Amino acid sequence: MKKPCFLLPLLFTAMRSRILTAGLALLAFNAAAFGTTFTFNTDPLEGTNVRNVPGRQVVGSGSELFLSPFNIGTDVFAFGSVIFGGGNLLNFANDPIGSVPADANVVVLQTLDNDANPGTPFGAGNAADLLASRITQHGPGVFIYFNQGLNLPRLVYSDDLASDQADLKILARMLNLSGQPGALSTFSPANFLIITDSQSGVPEPSSLAMLGGGIALLTLGATRRHRA
Repeated sequence: MKKPCFLLPLLFTAMRSRILTAGLALLAFNAAAFGTTFTFNTDPLEGTNVRNVPGRQVVGSGSELFLSPFNIGTDVFAFGSVIFGGGNLLNFANDPIGSVPADANVVVLQTLDNDANPGTPFGAGNAADLLASRITQHGPGVFIYFNQGLNLPRLVYSDDLASDQADLKILARMLNLSGQPGALSTFSPANFLIITDSQSGVPEPSSLAMLGGGIALLTLGATRRHRA
């Protein structure tokens, strides 16, 4: 009878270690590559009376999300179609006010002032007024602007981007981007998504495949350890 080779346990240990390392690496890469999805799938002004009050009303701090961090390279703002009045078309723009297209409904506003005076506040209402002077296609939408007083970007919902009387709801502020107005230029369409009512940030098939691969490798590693 052949005696078992004393090297086999060492080989099994090495193989198991490599499999577990590969599985953890896949899971870590999946988490890093696809980031965090922040979902808004209800009417932002639901439960308020602002639509019945003449003139612009701003629903502000106290109900907005405080995001820290928000990773522009991987994170996503996902909106239910109700945010856009039931529409499913995302018209993205990342421009100074003079270049914002008339039909935009998702805007990253690179203009940081509305009166050429840095000493006066530049808030959500000021930014919305600028957009209303440029956008002609009526309808709800969202925009990101850089708030001078808070010194950070904020995400804002508007009941009608083409109206200087439209009500606004502050959705989120990005705390980790404080003091970084230049970060606005790095936002892209990949940071925004319109989802259907049945969706809730469901990963893409490629993401699911990578996640499944990582779990499979971890399972295989655990099975080999059990057998050993």
